[in-house]
Amino acid sequence: MKVALLGAAGGIGQALALLLTTRLPQDWELSLYDIAPVTAGIPVDLSHIPSPVQVRVFCGSDATPALLNADIVLIVAGVARKPGMDRADLFNVNAGIVRQLIGQVAACAPQALIGIVTNPVNTLVPIAAGVLSQAGVYQPQKLFGITTLDVIRANRYVADLKGLRPDQIEVQVVGGPTPASRFCHCYPRWRASVLARRKSIF
Repeated sequence: MKVALLGAAGGIGQALALLLTTRLPQDWELSLYDIAPVTAGIPVDLSHIPSPVQVRVFCGSDATPALLNADIVLIVAGVARKPGMDRADLFNVNAGIVRQLIGQVAACAPQALIGIVTNPVNTLVPIAAGVLSQAGVYQPQKLFGITTLDVIRANRYVADLKGLRPDQIEVQVVGGPTPASRFCHCYPRWRASVLARRKSIF
């Protein structure tokens, strides 16, 4: 099995590359790609980890070599939100990046499971679906938006308000990372009216 991580030179990409190297099953292949040169020491450090995972690194404008025969594609490529940048600005930049990468995924790994981490997730997943549809390879059950960050933030906020540890709270977030997001279920059971009064959740 092969996992392709697109955006591996960034902060999230580097951390995720380390996690995958230590957690993937034996004889899996991890393909790291970024348009920017991946810091030379990263693959060397990863190769020193006592893990059976095979790590290969690719960079440049063409992600095709990294994507060939990939079973799972994780996209963390894109820019982080900077001061003074609104979500529309973030979308305009990252939508172009994701659109280009998904086009290459459609051509090289049309059967792969695709997980999008790049923000704003709730608007980039439909962009990806559109590109895959145009290529005739869209399979809804194989395209995912990964929103773990929103969930762990919600867990922290609720835990702080309830005087609990975050690992004692499980919140499901619906609506993406916006002030209008809703907490539809919370365990242990708790009335969300207090949290709803917070002006800005995310």
